[in-house]
Amino acid sequence: MAQITILLIFGGVLFLLSMFRILREYERGVIFMLGRFYRVKGPGLIIVVPFIQQMVRVGLRTVVMDVPPQDVISRDNVSVKVNAVIYFRVMDPQKAIINVENFLDATSQLAQTTLRSVLGQHELDEMLIARDRLNADVQDILDRQTDGWGIKVANVEIKHIDLDESMIRAIAKQAEAERERRAKVIHAEGELQASEKLLQAAQVLAQQPEAIQLRYLSTLSDIGRDKNSTIVFPMPIDIFNQLKR
Repeated sequence: MAQITILLIFGGVLFLLSMFRILREYERGVIFMLGRFYRVKGPGLIIVVPFIQQMVRVGLRTVVMDVPPQDVISRDNVSVKVNAVIYFRVMDPQKAIINVENFLDATSQLAQTTLRSVLGQHELDEMLIARDRLNADVQDILDRQTDGWGIKVANVEIKHIDLDESMIRAIAKQAEAERERRAKVIHAEGELQASEKLLQAAQVLAQQPEAIQLRYLSTLSDIGRDKNSTIVFPMPIDIFNQLKR
């Protein structure tokens, strides 16, 4: 009889000890009583009645999830591989446990499909240049669709856009052609500005014919500094005009 009493006391102590659970500051416990949702408890020391209540732990810290590379065909029919990273956290533990079977897997799959869908609506140049806008579009769609799961998507970042070798060579040729075009435009603008300055100089020299002689002497002085054997005889243009007559 005494042994039975000791066993009962020992079993009662174990039963009482099993009722106490400790949840960290970033954890919450979703309590079910006889299979039905009861309440959300935590953090700290909580009581869960064995066999009657069950608890599911939920972390509230921000989750950093890597989205594996996705095959995306852009609007201009370019095939690329895109990977990204998303930052989200559980805001409502009750919805995260009850409304979806596994909120981590569900968010990952949703992020992959959303990434392919959003990027497929844009051209390659937009993917390479307007990443901030694309990040915001993907984040907005994910945040709205995961709201029913009690999840808040804080940020989405497209990490890398992988192109094949042929596309890289094509982009390099395009960039080279663009640089050549800009060089030709700059050269043409320089020629235009130089011709305008020469026209202004000719108009100034035409007002004072003596300035032409001074310009001749200045040119001879510049040639003499080079220590060469070239001899230049400046000759007025008017002489040729008289010879033509």
